[in-house]
Amino acid sequence: MLPVVELPEIVRHYAPWFEAVFSPEAGLQFQRYVSGLMVSENKTVEGINRLVVYENRNQSSLNRLLTASPFSEVALNEQRLALLASLSGTQMKPKGVLSLDDTLLSHYGQQFDEIAKLWDHVENRYVWAHNLVSLHYSDDQTDYPVYFDLWRPADLEKLEHGLQAANVKLRASKFELKETAPRKWRQYLLGVWSRHQSQPEVAALYASKLLIARQQVSQFVARYPTLNLPVAFDSWYTQPAFCRFLDQTLKVAYVGTLTDDNEVVLKGGREKLSEFADRLKQEHLDCVKTGGRPVFRPVTIPYKGDKETYYSYCRTLRVHNFGKQRVVITHRQADLSDQPVYYNSNRFLWQAAGITRIRRHRWPVEVYYQEGKAEGLDQYQVRDFQAISRHIGLVAVTYSLLRAAPHDPAFLHKLQRQLKYDLEGSVPHWRRITQAQSLWNLASLIALGLAQGQPMDDVLAPLLAAVCA
Repeated sequence: MLPVVELPEIVRHYAPWFEAVFSPEAGLQFQRYVSGLMVSENKTVEGINRLVVYENRNQSSLNRLLTASPFSEVALNEQRLALLASLSGTQMKPKGVLSLDDTLLSHYGQQFDEIAKLWDHVENRYVWAHNLVSLHYSDDQTDYPVYFDLWRPADLEKLEHGLQAANVKLRASKFELKETAPRKWRQYLLGVWSRHQSQPEVAALYASKLLIARQQVSQFVARYPTLNLPVAFDSWYTQPAFCRFLDQTLKVAYVGTLTDDNEVVLKGGREKLSEFADRLKQEHLDCVKTGGRPVFRPVTIPYKGDKETYYSYCRTLRVHNFGKQRVVITHRQADLSDQPVYYNSNRFLWQAAGITRIRRHRWPVEVYYQEGKAEGLDQYQVRDFQAISRHIGLVAVTYSLLRAAPHDPAFLHKLQRQLKYDLEGSVPHWRRITQAQSLWNLASLIALGLAQGQPMDDVLAPLLAAVCA
């Protein structure tokens, strides 16, 4: 754990972009916080304050940045996006892709505002967590979050009274569930809300993850009306109503992900996608044996500077509850020995390669969640909901600075003169470069103190105190 004795060059270089967002005092704390997120292994307010000895302050000063400073989170995010738009490598491009996803920010204990017990699909158990929903941008050069919001659990009392105020009838027989089976009561109320959410007064009672996703894509379309970027998402977001909203209301192209249980509507009736895909696979294998025309054809797509090959079937079909869709069934293995995946799109002229390329760009949001957690995305210890939201916004800034750096010639020139090191690489690589610069600054401070005749004990005492606190 290196004491930060001077702001990293990357923070100093990009700090002017955010001056208008903060007061002078809050701006200093912003720079200290972002520096700590990059360098410190402990991403809590306490851990950052202990190691960032540059302009050393009481921990309460750094805490106030999250809890009491009047800065606008919206303005902070807009400046972050403006910074990224200023560099050719990180600006949004016509072939870019938006992706929707969410992740759990798990914590021990329940002493956090709006925390809920949620199912963790990785650990196969319920955990106490916040749920973060993100709209992410990706192209072959870069990727970063655009918008992000914390989901809030439904306020059941507000939901009950709000539904009744909107003249939505609740079954009298269900009210006893409030005492006898609270989880069933919650499921019942959310089911009623879901069926009536087309009414504005009902929709306003609760923001589900799907509603948050709607709002984020709507916000993007309003903010960037000329980009016309497609949206990709996994099977959880591939819901008929959500797809119709994107297609009919926003006129946005999408690539979703169907499951084995989704059904295609054929002349002979409905058939599960898994059964349909098995039948196509057998037809394909028979054709390969006899020299006929294969059902699954190889397609090659560009992705992040590489080429990837898939074996795909692509056809416009009717999908039960979704209506007419462009469906792609794809394998990675030429012999189709792996499990197929199923994509659907509302663009009927698109071919398998284009649909697969767009869907492939959903993966960077998963990488962001992994790397963002390395930058402290889920390491907050603040309890207040707004403070947690601000912490997440500052992590997004940190990630974006690390994304911007390799595409910024002016910054690279500054850093190259000092480190004389290979400045190519990923976000984790740039985080290590920032740590290396902090090591350089620390060594320079010690060397300067000794050169000025200070005793070693005097030079090291404040630094050791920071590490050992």
